[in-house]
Amino acid sequence: MQLKIVKTKKDYEKSLERFEEIFQAKNGSAESDEADVLALLIKEYEDRHFVIDVPNPIEAIKYRMEQQGLTNKDLAQILGFKSRVSDIFKKNRKLNLGMVRKLYHELNIPLETLVREY
Repeated sequence: MQLKIVKTKKDYEKSLERFEEIFQAKNGSAESDEADVLALLIKEYEDRHFVIDVPNPIEAIKYRMEQQGLTNKDLAQILGFKSRVSDIFKKNRKLNLGMVRKLYHELNIPLETLVREY
């Protein structure tokens, strides 16, 4: 396959097909080198065409709670008060620095996400 910048959906699909054929090639082989370059070209196309927005803090908290099977009561134990959880989810209260630190350490939510406006 001749390597070129992936510009169209058709190019993208062909590149993926070829990558699937050769991605387990032996290190140092021509196919391995081709797979490395294809991976970069595919990534560059995906970065341009499949942009995923970073969630707002509330969405991130709810998502992490769902992942870990946590309830509002569990979150209240992390933040200190049950009423805070309700106020935060209703957007009546903003996260303060202490809450951000606790959520970061306890739920491993990235700081960049927790400090975003919502």
